[in-house]
Amino acid sequence: MTGYVSVFAPAKINLFLHVGEKREDGYHALESLVAFAETGDRLEIEPGDGLSLDIAGPFANRLLRDDNNLALKAARALQGMKGSLGAAIALQKNIPVAAGLGGGSADAAATLRGLNAFWDLDLSESALLEIAATLGSDVPACVLSRACWMEGRGEFVKEVPALPNFPIILVNPGVMVPTGPIFADLNARTGIGAMPPPGVMQNVWDLVGYLADAANDLEAPACRFAPLIEDALSALDREPGCVLAQMSGSGATCFGLFEQEQFAVGAAERVAQDHPEWWVRVTRIASPRIGEPVAR
Repeated sequence: MTGYVSVFAPAKINLFLHVGEKREDGYHALESLVAFAETGDRLEIEPGDGLSLDIAGPFANRLLRDDNNLALKAARALQGMKGSLGAAIALQKNIPVAAGLGGGSADAAATLRGLNAFWDLDLSESALLEIAATLGSDVPACVLSRACWMEGRGEFVKEVPALPNFPIILVNPGVMVPTGPIFADLNARTGIGAMPPPGVMQNVWDLVGYLADAANDLEAPACRFAPLIEDALSALDREPGCVLAQMSGSGATCFGLFEQEQFAVGAAERVAQDHPEWWVRVTRIASPRIGEPVAR
């Protein structure tokens, strides 16, 4: 058993999200190009009797602390693999909840990666992906925590070439958007049939060109549910240097892609000044290794 493990849970960004018809299992077919940001939550794991989860941070009070917590579910999925193992997990919750950033899924995935190292389980990434698929639709992509193509209800993921490390702004207008009602209100969709990126993208313009015919099908119903999402998108669209503004996941977080750092920083400052009640972060697309556990 490793003495202490720290693992980052980067925020997930759906660069587009297409929704197909509802499947026999009740889930909609999806396809998405998923990226991850340099901002996110962090888990610290150390020895403990049984399993415990301590939650701190600006969004800690919005998380479940009982057996329904997704990070605890992930821990219990691994706990019995080498006898009765224990761990004390401390979660620093930095990103909004029910925000389209895969926060709970990212925490569960980081728990899987972190405990796999902490308990010396030596499970392959493929094995972790199988467990992740039983926990939630976004958890497999978050296990990878690197640019990937997502299909099915989210359980099928395939790594794609790393995206350039360009600046991005995340804006959440302070509303929680439940996924169920957004899917239920979906009345127009792009449908399934897009193709993964054909090769390496050299810069943000390559990505914008690829996304020209893509969309987030959940954006319209999410805006009807929470009109502040439209305000966030408009705030990003008005910013010089923003080359694309779109909603992530089922919302309410929106992202703006930028080519140059100074434009992104200036835009984030203006949006935060105009809307002090919003959560605004300027960050970058993360490197493929950002989610790897670190033993100390």
